[in-house]
Amino acid sequence: MPRIFTGVEIPAEVAQSLSLLRGGIPGARWIASENYHLTLRFIGDVDHAVARDVTQILGGVVRRPFEIALNGLEHFGGKKPRAVIAMVAAANGRLAELQAEHERILQRMGLPPEQRKFTPHVTLARLRDSSSREVADYLAIRGAFKTPPFPVTRFVLFSSRASVGGGPYVIEAAYPLQ
Repeated sequence: MPRIFTGVEIPAEVAQSLSLLRGGIPGARWIASENYHLTLRFIGDVDHAVARDVTQILGGVVRRPFEIALNGLEHFGGKKPRAVIAMVAAANGRLAELQAEHERILQRMGLPPEQRKFTPHVTLARLRDSSSREVADYLAIRGAFKTPPFPVTRFVLFSSRASVGGGPYVIEAAYPLQ
């Protein structure tokens, strides 16, 4: 039973810049740079027939290429931090439209709606026992991280093994934006 999700790949040069942010939070599990991505829609554990149907229906998505940039580091989890993330620069309507289309077509297939609000980001580290003070100190030093805009010319269907996250991820199918 594969675990699948749609996403945007992070270019190698941007991944290299992100990888330089590793370290500085005790107990953090840093994501390998080859596994950096921006999740559009987590689908979850599905049987092979559903995975095949998802692969096929995503081929009907027609969108034009666009650019995104990363702008700032944040964390998820409030007082109990659980992840350090690089945020996508605000007001990227084309990315939001692509994500919303994935949500619509997957719900039409009968998959349950995503419960979490779409917050476009790249996860850099997963945290278990890191204190909010340690994370705040890290963000105070590195939080102003930015990248130049980079092109998004396709989205992909990823699979992963069932785990607590962080990869390895496999590209099952790629869908060019035209």
